[in-house]
Amino acid sequence: MVTTETAVVLPVLLLVLLCAVAAVTVVGAQLRCVDAAREGARAAARGETDAVVAELAGRVAPEGADTAVREDGERVRVTVSVELAPLGPVPLRTRVSAEAVAVREPGGAP
Repeated sequence: MVTTETAVVLPVLLLVLLCAVAAVTVVGAQLRCVDAAREGARAAARGETDAVVAELAGRVAPEGADTAVREDGERVRVTVSVELAPLGPVPLRTRVSAEAVAVREPGGAP
């Protein structure tokens, strides 16, 4: 009887474990995108070029992330996004992104 219960419960436990691993992977990538967007927004507010902003954000962002810089008057918006497969070879993909806004510092290049 114990063997039967184990055979029924084990796949459910493995599924829960896979879901937990996927959730941790997605949340970790989201946090790295947030940090990268903030880093890029600070650099853009100082007047750095878009290439420098993308390079600085790329150091913090997850592997394969895209960085976009938009200027809205005195504000700059940096968006970092990445598509990832949280379970590795399983064909389940999700996209996470983060955006940070900063006001240009006085004396910063437009």
